[in-house]
Amino acid sequence: MLEIHDLKKHFGENEVLQGFHMQLREGENLVIMGKSGSGKSVMIKCLMGLMQADSGDIHIMGKTVLELEQGELDQLRKKIGFLFQGSALYDSMTVRENLEFPLRKQHMPQEEKDKLVHQALESVGLLDAIELVPNELSGGMKRRVALARAIILHPKIIIYDEPTTGLDPITAKEIIELMREIQKIYGSSALIITHDVDCSRVIADRMILLIDGINYAEGSFEELSSSKDKRIQAFFK
Repeated sequence: MLEIHDLKKHFGENEVLQGFHMQLREGENLVIMGKSGSGKSVMIKCLMGLMQADSGDIHIMGKTVLELEQGELDQLRKKIGFLFQGSALYDSMTVRENLEFPLRKQHMPQEEKDKLVHQALESVGLLDAIELVPNELSGGMKRRVALARAIILHPKIIIYDEPTTGLDPITAKEIIELMREIQKIYGSSALIITHDVDCSRVIADRMILLIDGINYAEGSFEELSSSKDKRIQAFFK
């Protein structure tokens, strides 16, 4: 579904990505963990075509991202859902309007848009909140609305950027279970960027540890958490 090969990116003398590799398989939940400043956000921006890598290859569903024209890139992005860190809802818009935002360039009748909005909100259990604005929602409800927005076009790939950050443990657990349910409903592949060990334990089919700009270690949660390597152990303490 998605492949990155030998991705490199530097800012001045700071070499953030130094030859990062990864593959996301169909129907898989792949977790990428890395400390703050390790290059996780830079990798995502390169992946989405928001930042130009210095070198390397990025392939998404058979398309070479670095070779795409803007129109082609926009079409590819429609197949990718993105849950932003902190939800990133528009404060001046209702829940309905936030979910309709990704549909604004879609040539479809309003009835079809209404149907997609209702389906997405039903998937996250928030249909009753459709006319509320973000400041009327709890942190967990905002994250659910953001997830509904991410899935509204039934994406093949969903990228989660720190999906449980800022949530209490009970709400975080609910969001993780919802992510698993979304995968069952839509059959999507998920790339999950997180530093939450509990989230990784529950959701990950496979994990990659991003250290020194490379995929330092890769394996299941059980394999990595039982490693004797001190740099790997530091993630699980």
